[in-house]
Amino acid sequence: MNTVLRALVATGLMAASSQSLAAAFQLAEQNVSGLGRAYAGEASAADDASVVARNPALMGQFEGVQVSAAAMYVEPDVSLQGTSTNNGLPANLLDDNSIAPSAVVPAVFMTARLNEQWSVGAGVYSQFGLATEFDKDYVAGQLAGETEIVTINTGVSVAYEIDPQWTLALGLNHVYADAKVIRHLGANPLQAPASTEVVNLEGDDSGYGWNLGLSYQIDADNRLGFHYRSETDITFDGHFSNQIPASLGGTNGVAMAGTLELTLPAIAEISGSHKLTEPMTLHYSVLWTGWNSFQELEAQVSGKPVFNKQELFDNSLRFAVGGDYQWSESLKLRAGLAYDSSPANESHMSISIPDTDRTWYSFGAEYQLSEAASVDLGLSILRGKTQTFVEKDALGSEWGFKSKGHATVVGVQYNHSF
Repeated sequence: MNTVLRALVATGLMAASSQSLAAAFQLAEQNVSGLGRAYAGEASAADDASVVARNPALMGQFEGVQVSAAAMYVEPDVSLQGTSTNNGLPANLLDDNSIAPSAVVPAVFMTARLNEQWSVGAGVYSQFGLATEFDKDYVAGQLAGETEIVTINTGVSVAYEIDPQWTLALGLNHVYADAKVIRHLGANPLQAPASTEVVNLEGDDSGYGWNLGLSYQIDADNRLGFHYRSETDITFDGHFSNQIPASLGGTNGVAMAGTLELTLPAIAEISGSHKLTEPMTLHYSVLWTGWNSFQELEAQVSGKPVFNKQELFDNSLRFAVGGDYQWSESLKLRAGLAYDSSPANESHMSISIPDTDRTWYSFGAEYQLSEAASVDLGLSILRGKTQTFVEKDALGSEWGFKSKGHATVVGVQYNHSF
């Protein structure tokens, strides 16, 4: 593979570091009960069976069997405005007012209290994912095309009540991941069609991780929680191809074996929940994500390295505060505010949804349908910081962008106890 082709592959794959709705390509959406308060207090608030995802030590707060099923609709509003080029092309050719498609994020959970000390639970949900789409003939096609990462986490957990104050939980997680990266040649001096594929990578893999939860019941009205989730190593096995002629070092559409290694970062959260008055409860959280494990991307084709790209991510923090208000016997209202810091290095920005700091404004409600059933509704409005940066492609063109990234998330969740 010649030097130009290696550079094209590297340029295309580095978009795998782009963001979704939380830091980088991390997802916060595991339930709707937490969505209504911007996911404040997730490691300490025992709302429903979705505690399996954020702190299974809270499973002991429920009697019998609990089941929760949720669906969250994500409507991104991510736009690009061209600010400069170095190749004589008009900068407005870079404008794009919709580069991120909408999506539905589902989740389902179950917990069961076995006796006074032991509880078990399981869940299927997602913690990482992204999707961006550009037209095939986009002028900066080497930097953007189609990027998709989907992960499905299947976890089982067990919790043990040490004493009336302390509960400890351990869990095992199986993570399935599927990825697709397609890049096009874009504007070029070779007189080749802009839609020519220079990167077409698809692959999937599974990995395992573990998590640990801790709950401390200060008294009947106050609780602290801690949750840690380990890193998960993923090696995507799939195929690589492009439409570059073999005489120039390409594959001419022939698929070749390819791999890409990726480490999903560790996550830790500490939370508090405090009943201030009979109807009002305060929740807060600090969530840390160990993005420093994501320092580089290395891809291999037919067992041989084709690039090594530094990403230099930093660890990130998420701060959230929110509250519940028991309006009536059957209706609970929620609201919350959160701030996500970006782990992306400002010198490594990508137009496949440039990562940015963002603020969450959230509202929600829980309605008790019966003694055994309830439904949650949630709404979050995300506002991202405007970013200005320049990105260079493999043929030496420099493209200047101004990006704006916002989103709206709405969700519904059904809970039932047996």
